Amino acid sequence: MVNVLKGDMSVVGPRPDVAGYYDLLKGENRKILELKPGLTSPASLKYYDEDKLLDMQEDPLYYNDNVLFPDKIKLNLDYYHHQSFLGDLKIIVDTCKLTFRRS
Repeated sequence: MVNVLKGDMSVVGPRPDVAGYYDLLKGENRKILELKPGLTSPASLKYYDEDKLLDMQEDPLYYNDNVLFPDKIKLNLDYYHHQSFLGDLKIIVDTCKLTFRRS
């Protein structure tokens, strides 16, 4: 939260991924790098249980590289093109609901 107050991060924005993955972005997908990283995002909501999902895979690295990461890029790019105050508010509310449901 301190990083949000300092202006280094936003509340809503793409979550940082495994080091090196964002370096692989090309073309239109690089637009998500223009966004400040956030505490929550549509991708983090969809993949809140990413560790469990990867644990269930026969080849977690392949699944991450070919399913999860491309979908996160798609979700983050969609957020880039359609971000709005009301959209951010919905993401924050959904994050709170998910957080309280899991505790």
